[in-house]
Amino acid sequence: MFSIGEFGVLGRVSVRMLRHYDAIGLLRPAVTDPATGYRFYQADQLRRLNRVVALKDLGLKLEQVADILDEKVTTAEMLGMLRLRRAQLEAQLSADATRLLRVETRLRMIEEEGHMPTEDVVLKRIAPARVAELSAPAASYEGTDVGPVIGPLYTEMWRRLEAAGLRPSGAPIAYYVPLPDTPEVTVHAAVEVAADTAGPDDLEVLDLPGIETAATIVHRGSMDEADRSMQILARWIDDNGYRPVGHAREVCLEFDPQEPANWVHEFQLEVVARSA
Repeated sequence: MFSIGEFGVLGRVSVRMLRHYDAIGLLRPAVTDPATGYRFYQADQLRRLNRVVALKDLGLKLEQVADILDEKVTTAEMLGMLRLRRAQLEAQLSADATRLLRVETRLRMIEEEGHMPTEDVVLKRIAPARVAELSAPAASYEGTDVGPVIGPLYTEMWRRLEAAGLRPSGAPIAYYVPLPDTPEVTVHAAVEVAADTAGPDDLEVLDLPGIETAATIVHRGSMDEADRSMQILARWIDDNGYRPVGHAREVCLEFDPQEPANWVHEFQLEVVARSA
């Protein structure tokens, strides 16, 4: 048997917490000395302690933990619950990391307000292109809504292109069409193909119109940091007497599936003279 202090060390919980578990009937000592009140535990009780701590880490209240343990949850059921919680925590960490990156990007933009260089913006004509594409709606044009839509679209498009024996002839091009009277946009995941390409039944092939006058900028890094490049573009457009038309196209020039920091995109935004 182990004293409460020894048992706490072995189970990596505090003596205070073990006393609390005893008080609420969640984990009682194997023996309590009637004369001294000292608590003693057996090694087998570590199994219940492990389950208590695991369920608590799932976010359950201690009353709920007691109910589950009293219903004799099997090891397989416990492992299933823990794996589900692990997946949820991993998703939350990923979302938090993305949110932190966006906050850092906004902070840099605030620090650079009035000092963003615009010399990298190029005004040019964008030629028409034959593209194969898939499309789907997104709740808004915000990155948090577009990101979960466009990734799966491209994954599915590559699969369908390969199945149809079609090869891209140029870069992927993402573009966005707003839906009337809503914040929603239709996300188009496209890639250039040969001019004479005919589409299979499960993939749309069309001619993407050119842009007569586009303000363009090369964005290097994750698309989570795209706001900075877009604001540089906005500053140039305003300074040079233009106004934007629609949403920017995103042409993927370099893509590293393992490291978004190595991505390179060109943003192409149609503009017209402000007096037009």
